[in-house]
Amino acid sequence: MKDDKLYKIHIRECLERIEKYIDGIDTDLFLTSPLIHDAVLRNLQVLSESTQRLSEEFKKEIPWRLLIN
Repeated sequence: MKDDKLYKIHIRECLERIEKYIDGIDTDLFLTSPLIHDAVLRNLQVLSESTQRLSEEFKKEIPWRLLIN
């Protein structure tokens, strides 16, 4: 469970960064700005890796199907 706390922090930080990077920009700017695009993709990658490292016990508490859809 101790590691879960760290991974949850990573997930939250990634989400906060992504929100900051895309705040106030439109789709065209996002798609034409390699810097913003790469920053968001990198944080999605870290977020994904962190979710995969959560304990099975913790994963059971999350309605993953609802999040995916």
